[in-house]
Parts: sequence; structure tokens; C-alpha cells
Amino acid sequence: MGVPGWFARERADGDRFADLVDGGAETPDDEFAHELALVGGLRELGAGGAPDAETRQRIRDEIAGRLAEAEASPKRRGHAVANLAAAAVALVLALGGITLLLSKDALPGDPLYGIKRAGESASLGLTFDERDKAKKHLEFAANRVGELDELTRQGAATGAYFTGLADFETDLRAGVSQLTSVVTDQGGQTRLAELRTWARQQSDRLGLQVGHAPAEARDKFAAARVLLDKVQTRTSDLGSRLVCYTITTGSSDELGAVPAAGDCVRNPGSSDAVLPPVTLPAPSPAPAGSPSPTSVPPSSAVDTATPTGPLTPPAGGTPPPVVATPGPTTRTSPPATTTPKPPLISIPPLIPGLPPITIG
Repeated sequence: MGVPGWFARERADGDRFADLVDGGAETPDDEFAHELALVGGLRELGAGGAPDAETRQRIRDEIAGRLAEAEASPKRRGHAVANLAAAAVALVLALGGITLLLSKDALPGDPLYGIKRAGESASLGLTFDERDKAKKHLEFAANRVGELDELTRQGAATGAYFTGLADFETDLRAGVSQLTSVVTDQGGQTRLAELRTWARQQSDRLGLQVGHAPAEARDKFAAARVLLDKVQTRTSDLGSRLVCYTITTGSSDELGAVPAAGDCVRNPGSSDAVLPPVTLPAPSPAPAGSPSPTSVPPSSAVDTATPTGPLTPPAGGTPPPVVATPGPTTRTSPPATTTPKPPLISIPPLIPGLPPITIG
């Protein structure tokens, strides 16, 4: 396929102009004179504005410095972010500590009361012994009673009483449940007695406050006192079962383990068991007709009476010689020996719930 003539001529002119610019061909007369003059002017202008060696070195150093800063900026940015985060954490901890300190005297209904309860929850989370946890719950419950007393003096709103009583019952249930669990496993009549006394004291304190509380909150006070009465009953029932093989029913309610009912088979190995003294049975009476150890046999038929005066000699004869007669003799029999019956021996049942085994 042929190429148009005008295209071939333009291509040939372009090649010839390129050769002229590169200096590889001779310049014809008036051909590309104007274009070649323009190229020469641009070349002179470029050569005149070119930087010298010192300027080029300074530009090179500036570019290298900018590149080094660009590479180092992410590292510095990472350190700055880490420092900023550490400062923020320290600020939060400082503010949290100050807030927790200020919330120490907060009452139910106050803005800082939630912070106070959060601090108590954190304290429980850092306590790992079950008995210590139970003590903390009961301590917090007693604090709620003190806060309710302060609310009555300030004439607080009804909602504050509801919050305080609800938190009191929550800590009371948790503390009693954990403490009865410990007592069931490890024993401890003293702990139950102390808990019973504590519950009675808190009930008395609430009884003094209910008269100063709003009428809408008095039902809540009554419910809290009923719960404290249940605690006293629970500690008494559980304490009476600590010496038994079967202490609880195996189930639980809001106050923890439920004491078992029915007959109590004593467990001698219990730490709360007090065994009665062992008494031997009285010896059996001697058989009828046997002589008593202190009895005196009947006297013989011989008259052993001692003469009370001189013998009167018979008339017309020599008085007989006086012969001393021995006094009465007492013959003692050996004491009767009786063998007492062996004592009854009671062996605890091997399986809880079965009656004991009695031998004797």
C-alpha cells in the first residue's frame, strides 16, 4: 500500500531539521533559518542560567537532607504517640485516684456514689480468700446502713433510699452465702454466732431509721429487716447441724446452703462436736441369800457371856478354879466380786444417712 506524497515530504523535512539541530548536516540557504535561530537562542539562554558547581552541590545536599528527614519522621512520630499515650494513661490514673478518694464519703444518689461502688468491686476482685470476701461484703453492707442513717438526717429523696437498701441486700446475701459455705466446709460455731449478733445489730439500726425515712421507702426497710431475721434463723439452724453427719440438704437459696432437717446422727470427728463423758453402768446387785461383806454370822450355841462377879462356891466344898473364857469371835467372809457389764460401743455409720452400729 502506498504512502501519500505529502506525508513522505513532511517526514523527510523533519528528519533533515533534526540533522541540522544536531549539527550533522550542512545548512542550506534560507531553509529552516528561522527555526535554527530559535534553537540557538534557547541554547544560549539555558547555558547562561545554569547553576555553577557550588550551587549544584548545595542543592544536592538539601535534597539529601530532606530525604533523611522523611525517613526518620515515622520513628519520631511513633515515639511521640507512645509518649502521648503514656501521659494520657498517667493522667487518667491520677484523675481516677483523686475521684476515688473524693467518692469515699459519697452517699446513694450522689454523682460519685457509682465510683465508690466500683472501687468496692475492685477491692473484692483483688481478694481471693472466700472468708475475707465474705467479711468485705458484710463490711460494705454495714456501710450502707450507715449511709442510710446519714440520708435520714439530710432528708434525701426516696430514690436514694431505694438505691442504698438494694445495695445493702445485695452485699448481705453475698456475704452470708459465702460465710455459710466456709462454715459448712471448715466448721465454726463462733463465726455463726458472730454473724447472728451482727445481723441483730443491723436490724436494730434499721428499726431506728425507718421512722425518719419517707413513707414510700418504709416497705423497703421492712423487707431488709425481714431478710436480717432470716439470716439469724439460718445461722441458728445451721449451727445446730454442724455436729451432724448431714449438715445441709445439698441445695441453696439466696442465703446460701440450706440446713438439713430430720434426725441428727452425730459426727464425732466434727470440729464442733462435744462428746459427753463415758459413764460405766452400775454393778448388778448381789444375789439374794448371799452374805453381806460386813455381816456377822450368828453366835454359837455355847454361852460365851462374861461373868459379872465372883462365882459362889457350892456349900461345903472348895471353890473351883476361875477359867477365863474367850470373847466372841467374828468371822468375816471375803467380799463378793461382781463383774460389770461391758459398756455399749457405738460405731458411726460408714454411709451418711444410715443408723449407727451398736455393740454390747
